[in-house]
Amino acid sequence: MIFFIYQIGIFLALRLKLKTAYKIADFIGRLYSFLSLADSLALRDNLRQILPDAPKKEITRISREVFINFCKYLVDFFRYPIIDEKYIKENIRIEGLEHLDKAILNKKGVILISAHIGNWEMGAVVLAKLGYNLNVVALGHKHKKIDKFFAQRRQMLGVKVISFGSALRKCFVCLAQNELLALVGDRDYFDNGVQVPFFNKNTIMPKGPAALSLRFTAPIVPTFMIRGSDDTLTFKFSPAIEYIPTGDRDADIMFLTIKCTKVIEGVVREHPEQWYVFRRFWKKIGWKL
Repeated sequence: MIFFIYQIGIFLALRLKLKTAYKIADFIGRLYSFLSLADSLALRDNLRQILPDAPKKEITRISREVFINFCKYLVDFFRYPIIDEKYIKENIRIEGLEHLDKAILNKKGVILISAHIGNWEMGAVVLAKLGYNLNVVALGHKHKKIDKFFAQRRQMLGVKVISFGSALRKCFVCLAQNELLALVGDRDYFDNGVQVPFFNKNTIMPKGPAALSLRFTAPIVPTFMIRGSDDTLTFKFSPAIEYIPTGDRDADIMFLTIKCTKVIEGVVREHPEQWYVFRRFWKKIGWKL
């Protein structure tokens, strides 16, 4: 059923004007926020941790915007086959790309850290279109058809997908070849993360970015694709996270993970309406789908 819905989404997104597709996404997002009680309650719990002083009405409004922005993110994903240089020029502003180019000069590979916010998938597409050698680690979907659909969508535009099962070995290879490795830093894929503070409350964050950076001396460059009020996107790159290892691996991983988490926390605080986590993030230490 879900796969069939995706097929309808592709059909409409590829045949309608972008503004029209976004209007439909807006309607579906509002409807989804009304009908999906469990997801709405989880989002509101998360938002109360992020915005502890916000009134209930504001939390409800932002929660609804999360659903709307997520549906717009899907529109963009469905339109991948027709994304070209003209689309990028008209709809995406790129800021700080020099930070990535500087990191590449180290010839140690580059770890791009992002989060489930804005349109991280579009960021991968833009980098591939710009000619960067990009690898992304992706968790497979439980439905095989949907998993294959997402993988094909990414690969058709030059994004190399590293599946969860073979992630570690292939991550080593791509960094050794001075390629880009994109990871989301708000999801513990390997179920072996570390406990760190996030919005003044402990949770489990992945240690992969820190561990890989320390092993290969690969710089970590934060990058986020954020949607504007006019539905254009801004692709932002920050300077590489600076850290001098002490030689204590566990302590170094913890400290570097905290630094990565602080970067993500800042972006989520600024754009809570674009953080797509439809589970109670702080319900317990760690979380799973």
